[in-house]
Amino acid sequence: MITKEAQIEQALIDKLGDLKYSYRKDIRTDRALKQNFREKFEALNFVSLTDNEFERLYQDIITADVFEAAKTLRERGYFQREDGTPLHYTLVNIKDWCKNEFEVINQLRMNTDESNHRYDVILLINGVPTVQIELKAYDIVTRRAMEQIVDYKNDIGNGYTNTLMCFIQMFIVSNEHHTYYFANNRSEHFSFNADERFLPVYQLANENNRKIAHLHDFADAFLAKCTLGQMISRYMVLVQSEQKLLVMRPYQIYAVEAIVDCIHEGRGNGYIWHTTGSGKTLTSFKASTLLKDNPDIEKCLFVVDRKDLDRQTREEFNKFQDGCVEENTNTETLVRRMLSEDYADKVIVTTIQKLGLALDENSKRNQSKLKEGKKTFKERLEPLRDKRIVFIFDECHRSQFGENHKAIKEFFPEAQLFGFTGTPIFEKNSTYTQIDGNVGSFKTTESIFEQELHHYTITHAIEDKNVLSFHIDFFGKHSASKQLADASNDEAEATVTRVTPPPRAVVQEILEKHDAVTNHRRFNAILATASINHAIEYFEEFKSQQELKASEPEDYVPLNIACVFSPPAQLSDKDKEDSDLNTLARNVKDIQQLQEDLPQEKADNEVEPERKKQALIDIINSYNHQYSTNHTINEFDLYYQDVQQRIKDQQYDNADYPHKNKIDIVIVVDMLLTGFDSKYLNTLYVDKNLKHHGLIQAFSRTNRVLNDSKPWGNILDFRGQEKEVNEAIKLFSGKKEEGAEQIWLVDPAPVVVEKYKEAVDKLEAFMQKQGLACEPSEVTNLQGDAQRASFINHFKEVQKFKNQLEQYTELDDEQKAQVAATLPIDTLRGFKGAYLETAKDLKRKLDTNKGTGDLPEEVEQLEFEFVLFASALIDYDYIMGLIAKSTQGTSKQSMTRQQLIDLICSQANLMSERDELIAYIHSLPSGEALDVSQIHSGYQAFKMKKAISELNDMAIKHGLTIESLQAFVDGIMGRMIFDGEKLGDLLEPLDLSWKERTKKELALMEDLVPYLHKLARGREISGLAAYE
Repeated sequence: MITKEAQIEQALIDKLGDLKYSYRKDIRTDRALKQNFREKFEALNFVSLTDNEFERLYQDIITADVFEAAKTLRERGYFQREDGTPLHYTLVNIKDWCKNEFEVINQLRMNTDESNHRYDVILLINGVPTVQIELKAYDIVTRRAMEQIVDYKNDIGNGYTNTLMCFIQMFIVSNEHHTYYFANNRSEHFSFNADERFLPVYQLANENNRKIAHLHDFADAFLAKCTLGQMISRYMVLVQSEQKLLVMRPYQIYAVEAIVDCIHEGRGNGYIWHTTGSGKTLTSFKASTLLKDNPDIEKCLFVVDRKDLDRQTREEFNKFQDGCVEENTNTETLVRRMLSEDYADKVIVTTIQKLGLALDENSKRNQSKLKEGKKTFKERLEPLRDKRIVFIFDECHRSQFGENHKAIKEFFPEAQLFGFTGTPIFEKNSTYTQIDGNVGSFKTTESIFEQELHHYTITHAIEDKNVLSFHIDFFGKHSASKQLADASNDEAEATVTRVTPPPRAVVQEILEKHDAVTNHRRFNAILATASINHAIEYFEEFKSQQELKASEPEDYVPLNIACVFSPPAQLSDKDKEDSDLNTLARNVKDIQQLQEDLPQEKADNEVEPERKKQALIDIINSYNHQYSTNHTINEFDLYYQDVQQRIKDQQYDNADYPHKNKIDIVIVVDMLLTGFDSKYLNTLYVDKNLKHHGLIQAFSRTNRVLNDSKPWGNILDFRGQEKEVNEAIKLFSGKKEEGAEQIWLVDPAPVVVEKYKEAVDKLEAFMQKQGLACEPSEVTNLQGDAQRASFINHFKEVQKFKNQLEQYTELDDEQKAQVAATLPIDTLRGFKGAYLETAKDLKRKLDTNKGTGDLPEEVEQLEFEFVLFASALIDYDYIMGLIAKSTQGTSKQSMTRQQLIDLICSQANLMSERDELIAYIHSLPSGEALDVSQIHSGYQAFKMKKAISELNDMAIKHGLTIESLQAFVDGIMGRMIFDGEKLGDLLEPLDLSWKERTKKELALMEDLVPYLHKLARGREISGLAAYE
């Protein structure tokens, strides 16, 4: 078996030779790389540049900005030659990527004063480095592999900012048997601290989602010249609004190719079954934009089924490509753009209602046009009747879809229709009970779209970690199970009856469990109710119970509760007398359209509409009071948008965006249960009957992937719908029905309790093996970095299971006692502090020994996962409150100084301020009671004094004036940008030689970087990473 990196490397180069890459063993330096690029550039652009011209061009194209480099690679550039003539050029053949020259180089060395790093393998396209392959001789830990590459990128002199290496588009990491890849990006998209934000790492898979892991199989499937060219040119997306690069996932690419092939071969209609949360919008965007360049296609219409999704889809499309689609404010605009020959109007996003109105001769607008002697919308669209038009539908399974589908097919006989769905309609789930009790039926997905073109089910997505599994707590199940155990067989069936608890009991349960399931309010939740009356009742119940809790002696921070349901879609007599009748009429029309997808709300609003309208007015007024907004029911859509945005604003830290501005729970009836996405929503409370696709759609609001602080989506079901859950799992698992339940649902509580105990036992065995007691104080006595790394891995497992158990709401008293006894709270807190201290030390060693091979393999492979040790509850304000209580000594929640210090040491999100907080606590006089405002102001004064003292010591140490160093620091913190030129200006008065100044820069930055990080309190200082 090949184990050495050099052997793996040579085998890969041989493999790439088989794929017709040219191996350039002569390119081992930056100079040779640059000369090779020049030759390729001049040949491609039929030009011979002077040395000065080439140097100017080189300086023009090289950039430290990954996103700008990616754009330069794909676009046509302009350059003025010395004789004044223009040169329009490209770096690669962007018309036909297959016709570029593909080369492979290895062991490229970038030699600078700061770095002497060698790159394993690099792929060149027309002389431009586009893919970097890092090879390992040991097992790959994906997050650590990514972190190592990002560390290399941040090294001064490693070439990613000032050489052709800035054009790297993606990284591949392999130990030959396992291969992963991910997109290159700016540093802000790679965060490995307590925030833990980074873009996904992929494994290649075939059309059936079977992984292609071996490096040589990966090379055949991914690195073949034309395939790689397509991957970079067609299947990477430059997200303009976020300035980041995305690589499309394999299943997304197969879906796009299936649609394009179906159109090219004229094989009728088709649908893509890709589970909710798997990135259908990106897939449909790419399919639409590829069709934009197909001369045989007249138009491509992306059709959604309601106004809010129209807006959301347009925003997403324009995020992927700025100005890609415009808003169709009305049917007139839609028709005009459909008839337009402008390239910008070739892809159109619209609602099915606007499309239906355009094709309906009996619609009010068409009838009024007939009366005026004008052409109807339908008549104006006549020139498009026999054109090839592609319609792409997103989740169009509503009861009204059949009529619109029929109208489209009749009017556009040459059209091809494609559907995207996360939950297809099969025969099994095609019927539904209407509000009036009659049985209605949806058309099956197959009957509308004829054939499935590709599928990627929720089972696939959970296995691939593209969405999360679910933790479902069926309210009352455990007490019911005990009743069943005591009942005879004859009694059992009668015993199992569904008893829906009253809202009072549900709210009580939610208030008791919410902090646990949302990881101390790091995340937020939706409460799905059965009717508008229920929603109103719940809103009032939360208000009264929280007022009661707030009046109790112990501190209680109320949950922020919002409520949203659609108002009656009709004008009252009072409305008809309003001076702004046109606005009200438009609002009613919007609500009518919205309610086509809200059957329960539509029916509810037909009974006592004025009472429900007044209740919603009161709810909106309460919302305005809570958030200092000015919404009205007459502009309901603005209120609805604001609610959605506040749910998404949960992503921001409380220090940057206070909790008072956020929503903890939003009460809904039908709204937000389909189509709404937020990674920071992790819980669904259910007091509503759900089944089949409705159940999956609602549950899927909770399972977007974030990081290890969100291990799954939480479902607290108050209707005992275990049977419906099992049916839905069976129905939507595709061909992977067997064993799907184990994939979809997390382990039951007793299993995780046992795993937690096992992890603690392993930690204890490890410590004993080193001759140490299993105590936090003994961690400092571990010998050598390999043992410390082993401690990190052992305790990280303990903390992972402890975090999971904290989100289990169904633990009984006995299980809670077991967990508490396994590792007492003070011991656990002590180990967390020891973990963070050890991790901080090992991370510092990793940062200062990048790529040297001086550290043990166990350390090189460490993933610290600081996010496991960061609590959203225990933030700066919380600590200030605890310090105040500790000085007063009256509250049951007050802690001793040592307990406070242990708590601070155990929190990753407080690492940057840990030493200051501890020093401040020690500085407080005994016996003096202080309130929170005094603690806040005292701490700020303490920090300022300490910071001035530190900066003064730093200035003296490095021979600088305190005034110049203070001005330099103030300039950085004012703009949150580190400017290297200003550093040169700061050192100018010292009159140092070039070599001495370089040494002085490094010495000063070693002291200044941690100082600046403390001032930044977790915020990023642009440009500072290069000095870390």
